[in-house]
Amino acid sequence: MAKLYFKYGAMGSSKTANALITKFNYEERGMKVWLIKPSVDTRDGKHTIKSRIGLSADADIIGENDNILELLEAKADIDVIISDECQFFRAKQIDELREIVDFKGIPVMCFGLRTDFKTQLFEGSKRLFEVADSITEIKTICSCGRKATVNARVDENGFVQTRGRQVLLGDNDRYIAMCHQCFAKALRDKKPVR
Repeated sequence: MAKLYFKYGAMGSSKTANALITKFNYEERGMKVWLIKPSVDTRDGKHTIKSRIGLSADADIIGENDNILELLEAKADIDVIISDECQFFRAKQIDELREIVDFKGIPVMCFGLRTDFKTQLFEGSKRLFEVADSITEIKTICSCGRKATVNARVDENGFVQTRGRQVLLGDNDRYIAMCHQCFAKALRDKKPVR
């Protein structure tokens, strides 16, 4: 029975590496994978999904107004859909993925962030929490050793930011995975975190 899976974690928790390893596992068994990502994710190239440990693969781009169901119709014999950076999908696109699971019988595995740098849910993540069959946290740790749950955005001087647009692509230079206690302390003390 096909399911809609949401595997989420803070920045640096190996979400993309897990997505690419999952893709490899399906392909090793002769199955056809449709690897997708939202068009807003251009950090590693428009059609590339790349993990911090160096794994990478080509992916199809899903535009903000694209209908994923319609795009699937142009594909032949897809066995599984794997999406990276699914937090950037619109709620309607998550609903389309849900329909693919329900009516096409194709499993969909979504990997992404739960919340933004303000600790607020992304639209795609919110909808996945509402409709996914299986929700799994991929854990990583804060510099203090506790579980990291916050994707803290930092400026060029290392200060945690809480203002600005929700989507600002960046990597370790712009974001730090932190536990909520360290995040709150950094905001209160107004000291650089790196």
